[in-house]
Amino acid sequence: MRWWKIVGLAGFVGVAASGVVIARAERRRRAYTPEQVRQRLLERHEAATTPTPPPTEGTWP
Repeated sequence: MRWWKIVGLAGFVGVAASGVVIARAERRRRAYTPEQVRQRLLERHEAATTPTPPPTEGTWP
């Protein structure tokens, strides 16, 4: 076998593996109901917009 055939085969295997990873992630993403997605987004928004309390004087971080 020539080296370019091995490189081509390795490239083909890489593309196939990438497709498997993408398909698995897509299945996991579609497993959520719209209500679950909405709830998670609301929780993330609330966590991002909640101000953190300022550090008290005399404490060392």
